[in-house]
Amino acid sequence: MTNTKTTSSAPESRGDADEVLDVVVIGSGVTGIHQLHLAREAGLTAKVLEAGSGVGGVWYWNRYPEARFDSESYSYGYLFSKELWEEWEWSEQYAGQPEIERYFNYVVDRFDLRKDIVFNAKADSAVYDEPTGTWTVTAENGTTLRTHFLVAATGNLSVPFIPAIEGREVFRGEQHHTSRWPKHPIDFTGKRVALIGTGSSGVQVVPAIADDVASLTVYQMKADWVTPLNNRPITPDEQARLKADFEQIRATLTSSPSGFLHAINPASGADVGPEERQAFYEKMWNSPGFTKLTEHYRDMTYNPEINSEWCAFMAGKIRGIVEDPETAKKLIPEDGGYGARRPPFGTGYYEAYNKPTVSLVSLPEEPIIRFTETGVETSQGLREFDIVIWGTGYDFGTGALNRLGVRGRQGLPLEEYWADGPRTYLGVATAGFPNFFFPGGPHGALGNNPRYAGDQVEFTHDVLMHARDHGHDVIEVKASAEKEWTDLMNSSDNLSIFQKASYFYGSNIPGKAVSQLLNPTGRWKLQELIREVEGNDFNTFDLSRSDRSAGA
Repeated sequence: MTNTKTTSSAPESRGDADEVLDVVVIGSGVTGIHQLHLAREAGLTAKVLEAGSGVGGVWYWNRYPEARFDSESYSYGYLFSKELWEEWEWSEQYAGQPEIERYFNYVVDRFDLRKDIVFNAKADSAVYDEPTGTWTVTAENGTTLRTHFLVAATGNLSVPFIPAIEGREVFRGEQHHTSRWPKHPIDFTGKRVALIGTGSSGVQVVPAIADDVASLTVYQMKADWVTPLNNRPITPDEQARLKADFEQIRATLTSSPSGFLHAINPASGADVGPEERQAFYEKMWNSPGFTKLTEHYRDMTYNPEINSEWCAFMAGKIRGIVEDPETAKKLIPEDGGYGARRPPFGTGYYEAYNKPTVSLVSLPEEPIIRFTETGVETSQGLREFDIVIWGTGYDFGTGALNRLGVRGRQGLPLEEYWADGPRTYLGVATAGFPNFFFPGGPHGALGNNPRYAGDQVEFTHDVLMHARDHGHDVIEVKASAEKEWTDLMNSSDNLSIFQKASYFYGSNIPGKAVSQLLNPTGRWKLQELIREVEGNDFNTFDLSRSDRSAGA
């Protein structure tokens, strides 16, 4: 079944000032829906505050042309229900945004979760009250909820970043960020369009609109190694196998270090000859999505010779596709090997530059000076546009959490506590902020996000259940546990293939501390420590009763 309503709304709720919920979740993306489902299954009273008018999180907001998964569709969805798995059929290996949004709407209706989601309620204040051990959460529309436990499922990719370029506000044409795309269709027919940014979203947009525009000028800060997504429909036979193998697939996805069904390649590129490697590179180029990382030679990311050879192979592909040698040169990265930044996957991206309507501007060579009323002025002059698309990414990791107005013990602002970078325990909790959790946030993932976030959601739920079952209503991670995990994150850069120039360190945001925002130790380390703390009765947390409950 795939037909379900795609949007929804709910009347604004001001909340009951005397009611104290068990759990309030902020955000109804893949993580928030999961957290709400577990809370409801456990009989907890719970509400979700959602800034948008519908569910899906990043897949609600990112509705730009050709927005789609680059994780296999079935590896992104929920694994907590065999019935759900069997009922829903993904049409493509990598589903597009409309289908993804339909899926999340189907889930919330299938499990009757919509009634507990307050839409159009963007949380902007969350204040902890020590005597009662509760949080008061307020949204911009006036909705106010009180809760024992607050779960910020705000995600890593939820705060768009637009660079501060002089004159942007005076431009008289349309401006759209890919992560805040309007619901109504944008007519590109005969329009002069500028696209600023060539990350994952920009790579998807370019070929999607190239045939409609009068002109498309792409402003590129850094070239990335864009490889083919190689998407295709899921055949009926594959659908049948996916349903029949649910238990095995779930077991693999819940234990895989990458969060994919991909098989780890034990072969080393250094152990085979040049001709065999070239044949393997061709196979990789034609393989789907992230398999180019996960199923590549095991030494590709750390053996400079193999990585360099693979990059030379891709550079040859780019030169073979892009007809203009100067454009091809600009599209070939010069500042890092494959995997140094988050790799984009495209369909027809390089081919689009062969169209007479598409041109490329390298910003290091031709920087933007200012916007004018009619267009964009660079060091080479003014180009006039009707539409500007910002594909400039996000304030990753801490962006949303630092904007929630979170105030912990003695009014401590979270954004001040994290001024030098996030301080977390297992990427879900931080000292000085009792009863506050943020699965899917910083120090969590290094792979397929929903699988890592799913581990954290279940761990958060288990912590809450342990506290409830033992008569506690205050949970706070110990400062020593937070320090140990944070130090591990910050000292494990050698385990990560990403450059510090990557947004995974926050370096794309002016003034933001450059610090580790991922979990370079990987999923197995996270799962190992989760098992350890659960086996020791959650001894990395201080569990207690609030003054109010103790008095009662």
